Amino acid sequence: MTKADIINQISAATGLQKRDVAVVVESFMSTIKTSLLEKKENVYLRGFGSFDIKHRRAKTARNIKMNTTIHIEAHDMPHFKPSKSFIEQMKQAGE
Repeated sequence: MTKADIINQISAATGLQKRDVAVVVESFMSTIKTSLLEKKENVYLRGFGSFDIKHRRAKTARNIKMNTTIHIEAHDMPHFKPSKSFIEQMKQAGE
């Protein structure tokens, strides 16, 4: 599913114009990004999951094609953890 698919489904379900829904979806994603990138705050969406920041240590890796080693700097990565209720819904949907 793409962002356009999400916008189309929300528009159909609510009767709102697609451009209005697109503004809300973009604003929602921008707010999450700002919280993680600039404020370094986790985002908790009850019943859905949480977005948080995982710190990755510096490490040495291998470039197999060139047969060399490279150094990867320490960095932060976004991480999503689904809520327990969401996990249970996924398990039930798979049965």
